[in-house]
Amino acid sequence: MENKKHKLTTASGKPYAEHENSLTAGERGEVLLQDFILHENLAHFNRERIPERVVHAKGTGAFGKFTVTNDISNYTKALLFSKTGNECRVFVRFSIVGGEKGGADTERDPRGFAVKFYTEDGNWDLAGNNTPVFFIKDAKKFPDFIHTQKRDPKTNLKSPTMMWDYFSLNPESLHQVMILFSDRGTPDGYRKMDGFGSHTFSLINSANEKVWVKFHFITHQGYDTLTSAEAERLKGKDLDYAQRDMVDAIGKGDFPKWTMKIQVMTPEQAKHFQWNPFDLTKVWPHGDYPLIDVGVMELNEIPANYFADVEQSAFAPAHIVDGIGFSPDKVLQGRIFAYPDAQRYRLGANYEQIPVNRPIHPVHNYQRDAEMRVDGNCGADTNYSPNSFDNIEADKHYKEIPLNLDSDLADYYDRNENDDDHYTQPGTLFRRVMTEQERKNTIQNIVDSMSGITGEKRDAIIQLQLSHFSKADKELAVKVAKGLSVNF
Repeated sequence: MENKKHKLTTASGKPYAEHENSLTAGERGEVLLQDFILHENLAHFNRERIPERVVHAKGTGAFGKFTVTNDISNYTKALLFSKTGNECRVFVRFSIVGGEKGGADTERDPRGFAVKFYTEDGNWDLAGNNTPVFFIKDAKKFPDFIHTQKRDPKTNLKSPTMMWDYFSLNPESLHQVMILFSDRGTPDGYRKMDGFGSHTFSLINSANEKVWVKFHFITHQGYDTLTSAEAERLKGKDLDYAQRDMVDAIGKGDFPKWTMKIQVMTPEQAKHFQWNPFDLTKVWPHGDYPLIDVGVMELNEIPANYFADVEQSAFAPAHIVDGIGFSPDKVLQGRIFAYPDAQRYRLGANYEQIPVNRPIHPVHNYQRDAEMRVDGNCGADTNYSPNSFDNIEADKHYKEIPLNLDSDLADYYDRNENDDDHYTQPGTLFRRVMTEQERKNTIQNIVDSMSGITGEKRDAIIQLQLSHFSKADKELAVKVAKGLSVNF
């Protein structure tokens, strides 16, 4: 039986007959103002693109499920982790961080790894990267750092000079720089990379006991990276390499999986940790804080419409659930504000009503109005609190435990001398973690990038960066200097 044809209509539902020809005064006359179909189509077309994300502009996404495989209820009262076997739906968005919407998936760049858990207690967003650290340890530096990864305001070109000038003047970036310029800076697609919550978070159990935690996602597909030459070759062949790989794999039933693991640090251990445990430029050594299995995440569904779900998906570290909390991580504290603010600018004040961002249970609050309100705006319900009419009440069960403040002294600066140790962990990464070939590749990648430094400050920038490399590992600095044909 032939499917019934649908009538062509305007956005307001009016059927119309002519879609391709404008209404004109005679066969060759002017177009008439009253052709409202023309206006509607052109006006909507002009507004089809929402603002591009300032970071994480290009990416791919998929739905799936998370299954709890190990009991961690001694650490957290989060309902999701209350027993093994619990499941929840997830949406994951992978992305390049500093690149633009039309950039290549194989650019040397960190990768975003953002997971939205649709839990019984609301949405939990774990918006991380494919690296356990980042370039900065204070969110106040974020706009300046990102400016160096974008385009020169004069030439509108990417600038190695801007980038290395910033790195050389901010030695805390060295740990992430070493990762970025290793082959880990060019992962082989999204399926074969690990993910990290990166920040330190907290877990609170039913006895209101708190521990600090880091989240890890370990790929089941086999961790793999690209050399610089391989990445460049793929860049010229397929700009959408990583997206195509993800879509094709899920399309043929080869569902990618990751194991979630956590590291746990007690408050007492945190007091005696060699570095600031909330510093985003540092890792917790696995030998001291071993990985604990938690569950398995599987991605098994590509969204039916990319724009609706991937482009409009919105992640925010501010979205936590009962049993999971924040930490004094300065970058995390800044992201608690910045990410929801970015989503309200990009998608509107009601962005959490968009289906991909909507929690699984109804929302009850006193927020009203604003652009794109699509849920009835709560009808005639009271829009203030306290009131004598509705049946909304605060559940004391979800009361957060008091925060123990570290000090009553407000200051801009860290006072622990170890907080300025920007070299020990990068040096360990280079000498003990990387293989000989990985060290060679890292050195060559650094040389290739720093060779692009130009201008009157070129030598000063190079020498300052070499001094940072030398403090991490003398051999690294000497070989980079040799590759750049400079004395050091």
